[in-house]
Amino acid sequence: MARKVQFVETVLRDANQSLIATRLPFEKFEPMLSTIDKAGFYAAECWGGATFDVCLRYLNEDPWERLRKIRAAMPNTKLQMLLRGQNVLGYSHYPDDFVKLFVKKAVENGMDVIRIFDALNDVKNMKVAMEATVNAGAIASGTISYTTSPVHTHAKFVEMVKELKEMGASTICIKDMAGIMGPQEAYDMVSAIKDAVDMPIDLHTHSTTGLAFMTYLKAVEAGVDIIDTAISPFSGGTSQPATETMAYALRQLGYQVDLDDACTKEMSDYFKGVRDEFIADGTLIPKALATDTQCLTYQIPGGMLSNLMSQLKQMNALDRLEEVMVETPKVRADMGYPPLVTPTSQMVGVQAVTNVLQGERYKKVSKEITAYCRGEYGTTPAPIDEAVKAKILGDEKPIEGRYADSLAPVVEKTRAELGDLAKSDEDVLSYIAFPNLAEKFFADRKAKEENEVTYTIVEA
Repeated sequence: MARKVQFVETVLRDANQSLIATRLPFEKFEPMLSTIDKAGFYAAECWGGATFDVCLRYLNEDPWERLRKIRAAMPNTKLQMLLRGQNVLGYSHYPDDFVKLFVKKAVENGMDVIRIFDALNDVKNMKVAMEATVNAGAIASGTISYTTSPVHTHAKFVEMVKELKEMGASTICIKDMAGIMGPQEAYDMVSAIKDAVDMPIDLHTHSTTGLAFMTYLKAVEAGVDIIDTAISPFSGGTSQPATETMAYALRQLGYQVDLDDACTKEMSDYFKGVRDEFIADGTLIPKALATDTQCLTYQIPGGMLSNLMSQLKQMNALDRLEEVMVETPKVRADMGYPPLVTPTSQMVGVQAVTNVLQGERYKKVSKEITAYCRGEYGTTPAPIDEAVKAKILGDEKPIEGRYADSLAPVVEKTRAELGDLAKSDEDVLSYIAFPNLAEKFFADRKAKEENEVTYTIVEA
């Protein structure tokens, strides 16, 4: 019997995060939820990553309410989210009580699969979230942030997979955020993990460098069970490969793909119109859909590259982009070869820009890089360059052990501070994650409710 390959559809999260900076409001995709639910996906990735921040900051949506509405409209498909380990959905580490309650509430509100990663691949930073996911009865997908460097070997990644399995992972995800994994690397890495553990493996990549289709085919050949794809109008470029194309190719190669083609066609027809609206208003820029092989040389993911360009543009220094591109891998090496994924990609990129514009390396250093050198983000893949560390920290001694162990519990304290302003635990969690955004959201919500009450009385 033909081996089955399953699909995670990313249009509700990573595809639109990659192409239109997560600006897809609920009402734009709501008409398609029942169709996505009938299509036969392993899961629909619809939450986590930047969705939480953007819902509050730009879309004036309650991210928890969005999740509940998706759940109600999609009773038959697993819902999946991306969680940054101890960072949860933010950019710094949170205390354990926050991590545990956040995971518990995510599952209560409808989440089935939580994909948990750490920017440094430090499993200590994933443990609390992994255990909370298992305790809540959801699927913990232990995730490797894929990168290449002298210290990132298949043996190291396999060692990490074994640790994640011990922590309760039900599946393993290889997360290639920059689209730099080539077909041979995919084949070798999936084979090495399959030889070591008997667990479903999900491969996630981006089409940024043009490798993704070939990489997926070789990964499937090596035994990968699940691949992440995006419905065609939101595929390609910095997004994922197209769902329909991969389904077609895999069936032709003799694999079993249980997707309903009528549903994916309906999704495609619908999302073409949505995409065209975002092109018309300038949110989706053509460059995001292009292939950019620079990343293979400098290992700079697409989103990070656009951040670097906008920083340099603001400083009237766009002509120095090439210098920054050359400096970025050097900073990464100095910092112990962190994978370039949120938040380390921003930290390394900002420091590279600063080094170039200051004309002296590490003359000025961000507070995030100082915290990183102090050990607040976890154990680096390789040691930080000693001379650089000494220049940044001086005589200060780095932290030993897990930084979150030094953080005081925050949930009860915040609950008391917020009082009536927070209507639920979900509100408390939103406030801890993004205090300024949540406060504004609560105030807007209150004003809206008061207006509705007035309107109802006048109507009566």
